[in-house]
Parts: sequence; C-alpha cells; structure tokens
Amino acid sequence: MLILMRTSSYSYKNTVLILIGINILVFFVQQLMPPVTVLLSLNPRAILNGWLWGFVSYMFVHGTIGHLLCNMLALFIFGIAVEQNLGTKEFLIYYFITGIFAGLFSFGIYLLTGAYNVFLLGASGALFAVQLAYAVLFPDSIIYFWGIVPLRAPVMVLGFTAIELILTVMNRQSGVAHLTHLAGFATGWLYFLIRFRRNPWKSMHLLSRH
Repeated sequence: MLILMRTSSYSYKNTVLILIGINILVFFVQQLMPPVTVLLSLNPRAILNGWLWGFVSYMFVHGTIGHLLCNMLALFIFGIAVEQNLGTKEFLIYYFITGIFAGLFSFGIYLLTGAYNVFLLGASGALFAVQLAYAVLFPDSIIYFWGIVPLRAPVMVLGFTAIELILTVMNRQSGVAHLTHLAGFATGWLYFLIRFRRNPWKSMHLLSRH
C-alpha cells in the first residue's frame, strides 16, 4: 500500500458515506419531482444560459436505480479505502476536481458536435478517477469481478479503461458518455502526476512486485 499526503493535518471523516447518502436522497427527490433531473443535469444550452452549477450537480443525479446502485457500490468499494489513505480533505478535492473536469471536457465536446440538447448525469467520471486512485494506492489488492473472477486492481482499472476506449470508437451515439469516463480517468492521472509527483503507471507496476 502506498501512503500519500499523511501530514499533521490528516483527518478521516468517512465522507464517502455522506456522498452516497446525498446521491440516494437526490434520486428520491428526482422520483418525486422529475424536473429536478433537468435542473441538476449538465446540459450545454443550460450552461450557456448561466446554469453553471451543472458542472458539479450532474455528479449527484442518476437516470435509473441501476445506474445509481452501480455507481454507489463502486464508490463504497473503492472510495472508502482511497479516502482513508488520502484523508478526507484531499479525497474531496480529488473527487470534485476530477468530476468537474470530466464535465468540462464533455461540455466542450457537446459544443464542438452541436449536441446542445444532451443531458449528462451521473458520478461515473469522478468514479473512474477514484478507481484509478485505488489501483495506484493499492496495486496488490485483488478485486473479484462479478464476485467470481479475481483481478489485481490495476488490471481491472486499466481493463475497464480499455473497454471505454473501444466503446467510444465503436458506439458514436453514446461516445460522449464514455469520453466523460475517460476524462475523469485522465484528470485523475494528471492529478497524481502534478499533485503527488507520482507516475501512476510506475506505481501500479513497480509497487506490485514488492
């Protein structure tokens, strides 16, 4: 396990559970008041009209119960360990920066392609970054894919990323959503390079041999 940013100001407040709770609460509100989904999603036309909160709020809205459960399960499995390692403050900075930049990247693609009526929602961009952080910090960790197939964390994360790349190329209609995931992953990669001066590739490979 790699320890980063452990200083005298380190604190752990288990905010992953709070994030999960907020996502669940927002989903229930969406069911009671459907217009909330439009209000909180990232829509290019709305952003251009000043709804800038969409770059943050889109991470807390989900389209279906399956979408919500998959994202929250991933946040629970990987997020708690990452927050314990980095500390709550660093984790939240990482989570929101990667999520916001994933949204900004998607917004740029929407503008370039003229997709002004698309609504982006879900925490997947930030979650791809969280999974990357888990693979970097815990490179020897074994994840049981579908609860059956054992995979080392770096193998799983890089495998998911490769699948996203393939889907982006093969399925142009949903390509922007996949690009959002990849943008979150790429932002997380840059965060480790710039903030921690740590090459994720080297961390996932070198540390796994000890």
